[in-house]
Amino acid sequence: MTRGGGAVLVMLLALFAPNRGDAQRAASPPAASALPGAELKVYLMTMGPGAAVWERFGHNAIWIDDPSVEPDTAYNYGLFDFQQENFLLRFIRGQMWYWMAGFPAGPYARTYLRDNRSVWLQELNLPPHARLELRAFLRWNERPEHRFYHYDYYDDNCSTRVRDAIDRAIGGAIEARTASLSAGTTYRFHTQRLTANDPLIFTGLLLALGPGVDRPISAWEEMFLPSALRHHVRQVTVTGPDGSRMPLVASERTLFESTAPPPPVAPPRWLGWYLLLGGGIGTLAAGLGVVGRRSRAGRLGLAAVALLWGVVAGLSGIVLAGLWAFTDHAMAYRNENLFQVNPLVLGLALLVPWWLAGSDRARRRVAGLALVAAVLSVVGLAVQVVPGFDQVNGEVIALALPIHLGLAMGLRPGAVGES
Repeated sequence: MTRGGGAVLVMLLALFAPNRGDAQRAASPPAASALPGAELKVYLMTMGPGAAVWERFGHNAIWIDDPSVEPDTAYNYGLFDFQQENFLLRFIRGQMWYWMAGFPAGPYARTYLRDNRSVWLQELNLPPHARLELRAFLRWNERPEHRFYHYDYYDDNCSTRVRDAIDRAIGGAIEARTASLSAGTTYRFHTQRLTANDPLIFTGLLLALGPGVDRPISAWEEMFLPSALRHHVRQVTVTGPDGSRMPLVASERTLFESTAPPPPVAPPRWLGWYLLLGGGIGTLAAGLGVVGRRSRAGRLGLAAVALLWGVVAGLSGIVLAGLWAFTDHAMAYRNENLFQVNPLVLGLALLVPWWLAGSDRARRRVAGLALVAAVLSVVGLAVQVVPGFDQVNGEVIALALPIHLGLAMGLRPGAVGES
């Protein structure tokens, strides 16, 4: 962080943060300001995406300005530690433990300036009693015996916890307004657009996530994203001191605007690129099968393609099957990508050395495995027209199907000989 940048944020915080002198003067009439809790100010703090993959979805916190406590506190539900006991094992099993804690709000906000991440504040029009209730709940939630929770990427994360804490304090007004309101998106839609900056991560998540992320979601569910929570609370109203309805968001402020390009508003259309890559590899495999009838070099090349694809597709299939059978990653269940990458394909990699050595038995088995893999891949495409098989995996099919077909052609009996 540059000194100039830090100074800018300090000035912004000084300008935008609640004025304690004004708060104290406001403690006198009108009478509504004398209600217990009226001295508190509550802000929804939203941070834009960061560079790391776990920062791409943004973040948020609840900022409480309490004149009786110095400094202000920002409550953050997104804490985890790579050094936590059994972290990797819990991550694999889908049993990660996150926790929440409060931090001095000013220094906490400055960490996002350091990382060039946008920071926005929305002052919330909570009734005084709701401000007290929210503050009490957050303090209770921060206690060591209450702070940990079982993290879920979509259903129970740092943003849904912030949403639920605020909603609890206002009697469910957010859920009532948004639970039946269609967001017009899916979990996969947001996952793809927010990881489009990293094609490998994009492809890995496209492969690993099953049909559960493809169903339409409500505005309530969409608030697993901090940016969606920031947007949807603008549509919520609460009961004011005089009994009338008033907007939940009283005002909005930008503390810092990132210079990084914003995420795309929709997922990229990369189907053609996946098809080009898969078609190129498949054509290569089929061509090497023809060349291999006369040349050992052709057989070596075909063996290399079969070995590499067997390892990649076979191990990927083992991972997908394991996520479904042995973990709590519910969004990876019933994954139709198992038609395209499955443990059977690993047999190609295991048998290729014997196939290359000229073993007739190995050749028959390799040819059989390649044919079975190709048939499964075609079935995976065909079932897309069957109700209930509607996973969005066109890119995976476009990549895998041509490779399977090319290998089946290149490895078929009689396709290769000996020089």
